Amino acid sequence: MNLKLTAVALLSLCAGALLAYELNPSAGPASGSLEANSTGKARVGGPFSLTDHTGKRVTDQDFRGRYMLVYFGYTFCPDVCPASLQVISSALDQLGPLADNITPVFITMDPERDTPEKLSLYLKSFHPRLIGLTGTQAEIASALKAYRVYAKKVPDEQDPKNYTMDHSSVVYLMGHGGDLVTFVADSTKLDALVGQLRKALTDKR
Repeated sequence: MNLKLTAVALLSLCAGALLAYELNPSAGPASGSLEANSTGKARVGGPFSLTDHTGKRVTDQDFRGRYMLVYFGYTFCPDVCPASLQVISSALDQLGPLADNITPVFITMDPERDTPEKLSLYLKSFHPRLIGLTGTQAEIASALKAYRVYAKKVPDEQDPKNYTMDHSSVVYLMGHGGDLVTFVADSTKLDALVGQLRKALTDKR
């Protein structure tokens, strides 16, 4: 794991700790819990209207009645995004029949470059059921805000036309009604993701 991937993992853990604290304030801000507490309603997620990797317009309502496994990233990401999508793909395979009711969703935070065509090509390297979503800058900004995702454009000092994105890396499991079920703050840990998803899906049966 290189320094950039380590930094993103630490950022994601901080984001997860803050999210866990919001879901369960009594645990304290440094609890580090990765599991949503059922005593409070999570203010994560919400309505969206975006374009999928086939060019079709979709909204959050199109995913009702199924679980959504949501990850925010971008196709030009050099490390953590492809690593996370590979982990998500492997987790779905390991879950077997439990994953049949899950729709994995990759939402770009870089709509300027991530067109439906770009997403379609990119997702071929990962799980065949992955759905890519993009939109206008305003639509993506709204989705980032709803899911409390950190994303910041970082220009390349040597080439101002180029840029990367600093961002959190969290996997969200959303329920049949669009509510947050659970989340994993380190998206590169396969065992943690499989265990968390298996527990959440089994408990919901």
